[in-house]
Amino acid sequence: MDFWQRYRAIDARDTRFDGQFYTAVRTTGIYCRPSCPARTPKAENVTFYETSAAAHDAGYRACKRCLPEAVPGTPAWNLRSDIAGRAMRLINDGVINRDGVEGLASRLGYSSRQLNRILSHELGAGPLSLARASRAQTARTLLVSTQMKLADVAFAAGFSSVRQFNETIGEVFDMTPTALRATARHHRATAATTALTLNLPYREPFDPGIFDFLAVRSIPGIESGTGTSYARTLRLPHADARFSVEYDAAVPGRPIILTIGAVDLRDLPSLLSRVRRLLDLDADPVAIDGALGADPRLAPAVRALPGMRMPGAVDPQELLVRAMIGQQITVAAARTALTQLSVCGSESMAPADGLHRMFPSAAQIEETGFELLRGPQRRIDSVRAAAADMASGDLEFGYGDDLAGLQAKLLPLPGVGPWTVGYVAMRVIGAPDVFLANDAAVRNGIRVLDAGMLDAGPQQGVRHTPDFTEVSPWRSYATMHLWRAAAGLRPAGRAETRQPSAVPAT
Repeated sequence: MDFWQRYRAIDARDTRFDGQFYTAVRTTGIYCRPSCPARTPKAENVTFYETSAAAHDAGYRACKRCLPEAVPGTPAWNLRSDIAGRAMRLINDGVINRDGVEGLASRLGYSSRQLNRILSHELGAGPLSLARASRAQTARTLLVSTQMKLADVAFAAGFSSVRQFNETIGEVFDMTPTALRATARHHRATAATTALTLNLPYREPFDPGIFDFLAVRSIPGIESGTGTSYARTLRLPHADARFSVEYDAAVPGRPIILTIGAVDLRDLPSLLSRVRRLLDLDADPVAIDGALGADPRLAPAVRALPGMRMPGAVDPQELLVRAMIGQQITVAAARTALTQLSVCGSESMAPADGLHRMFPSAAQIEETGFELLRGPQRRIDSVRAAAADMASGDLEFGYGDDLAGLQAKLLPLPGVGPWTVGYVAMRVIGAPDVFLANDAAVRNGIRVLDAGMLDAGPQQGVRHTPDFTEVSPWRSYATMHLWRAAAGLRPAGRAETRQPSAVPAT
């Protein structure tokens, strides 16, 4: 977007752009979200920033009226496969909090000096400032959503000291932490529990079908789900965690509720980031649906299911194992195989709501887990080989990769083909423009949509490309619609849909 497109967005107070850029006003020294209800400033007094960190570094403070930090994040970090986008995915996952700028730079293959120069040029702020803004946003969420002690909030948000926490909150919000907590619109009564309950903002519309997707693939003891909720255990850098998310479809606009039953506070920023990625809460559904709806094949599905989300992954290594086991078999068969495999996972957590086990680590799968798998020996050997590479550190991939990087790392593995890499890219790095052309369910979905078009009458002057290039860069979301359409072929409903089929592995 250029300056005037952004200016028209703030003049219209368009909520779609909240979190995607920030408006700084020189005459007030304040930066706002695009939908801020205050009077539209004169154009000559406005500067637009890609990140709140850039506005902080330029000397602006957050607006107390529109609370620009209380919005969904931008989908740009998934759309962008450059260094800036990859760096932001890792920063949001807490890499700087754990490994510092040097650790972030090492993962991206740059020196810290080069990385600082790149991010300052692309985003208007260096990695430390970007991490500081991320901490401030996490701290604000905890202050207004929980009754945690201020010291606990400070360390949970990633600050190294309470003094640093107080200074940052004062500089960013022009308020003390106590005053910021007082801005909460609704205060929950304190309950006799140690669980944390937070609201997760998102852009409307929101299709809850993503909960069905996760529920039918859930592994007993590790995950559980319904059409409006999902819960699971999760291995994080410092300790194991457990969380649940719930959505009330009957109340449009109601925040998704995240309940954290167990977590090391140092892992909290990472957990929040991964849950948001899992549910694709930073997506821009209006832009996506607008592009998909222009295709006459997809238009009826988009009208029926607005706000389709693309499920992410809370553990990249786990997702690769699940993809390798699940390719070319049904969802039910894959779930059975993964349930058998889960027996080798550790049971380090106290049982709660039926969740008590962790998904097996790569080392556990390589050592004993492969013996629990059934099916073609070639597939079992491939899973074990991939697990061995991940356990030894020879295979490292995650949120900081791009599609080309994933292809270079994963395609050489036995049993991994283009479908597997595409599926991993969709769910791990949120790649929005993956189209799994050789997927059986995708082909079935296309047949369903084509049949619907025939029923609707002849389409004059409509040109269809087999790989849906006309809806780029949102073909991953087109894939989700095609999978949903294919599911309608089966009378038993979504719980009986087939797992997308893979290209034969080489």
